[in-house]
Amino acid sequence: MSVRLLKSTEGAYYLVDGLRRTIREATQFLAAVKARGLSPATTRAYGFDLVSLYRWMGRRGLAVRRLTGEHLLEYVSAQREVAARPRSINRRLTTARLLFRFCVGRDPPASRSGPAAYYRGRGKDRSLGLHALPRRREVTLRVKVPRHVVEPLAADEVRHFLRGLARYRDIAIVHLMLLCGLRSAEVLQLRRVDVQFADQQLRVRGKGNRDRVLPLPLVVARSISDYVTWERPSDCTSPEVFVVLRGARRGRPMTLAGLRSLFRHRRRVRAVSRANPHRFRHTFGADMARAGVRLPILQRMMGHADGSTTLQYIHLSMADIADEYRRAVSKIQRRYQVR
Repeated sequence: MSVRLLKSTEGAYYLVDGLRRTIREATQFLAAVKARGLSPATTRAYGFDLVSLYRWMGRRGLAVRRLTGEHLLEYVSAQREVAARPRSINRRLTTARLLFRFCVGRDPPASRSGPAAYYRGRGKDRSLGLHALPRRREVTLRVKVPRHVVEPLAADEVRHFLRGLARYRDIAIVHLMLLCGLRSAEVLQLRRVDVQFADQQLRVRGKGNRDRVLPLPLVVARSISDYVTWERPSDCTSPEVFVVLRGARRGRPMTLAGLRSLFRHRRRVRAVSRANPHRFRHTFGADMARAGVRLPILQRMMGHADGSTTLQYIHLSMADIADEYRRAVSKIQRRYQVR
């Protein structure tokens, strides 16, 4: 079944089938998501999840109102066959449940497969260790997400990458990720009025339309000022800070694809294979944690709604573990006079 996500001139997203007929319940669901005040990027993500779901249902001859837990298990198997990532599968399962609840008014009937293999059952919150968790009547179907520790960039890698940047614009972008922890979308959405040089502050529009204010380091302020003074087109009327500098789109806001292309090209030229926007943001979180910044403050700086997300950024790298191990072993050797 051919399903496409389209965007109207008013900025609303809607789904159409192969005959370009609007899929009514999905379009109404996306309209409700927009009415809740969620960001356009979130609405668009819901839309693409619905495209995946409706294409699968079209091949199976299913309707939304007839979905069951067994059907969702089959959907998980189909997603695994196309090598979808576990986080993507879980997000699409959530979208499917929300759509069913929107159309029917309740959750889909549970499957008879039982809880997932990694379900611990009733116990205590492992992060806080304070209270027993309430017993749940049924377990929500989810795929186990493997835990990956993202290694931050080493100091030599950062210096090597920065030396290869030839434009003030590119230097300012990397500085915002490395020294302020901004996401790619946050860098691109940054407007000139958000950079407050006099107050040494930076206003950032994060995920879920959650704004935050960060200190503006002097080196970042200088790199942005150099870019605006020497490279940004003087006749550019775009409110966004970072714009295209060459070609037919000169003076128009940078796109996410353009930003990724910038990093991809520099990785190839400078042979720093691990350098990407998310890695620079992760390096910021790791550096702040090494410097002793407390978790609630780091959570606020990085714009995380949940503190558990921040914990994923500050897991010790193998280099940190090796350094601590060497210091400890040195003390032990002196204690036992081992040479």
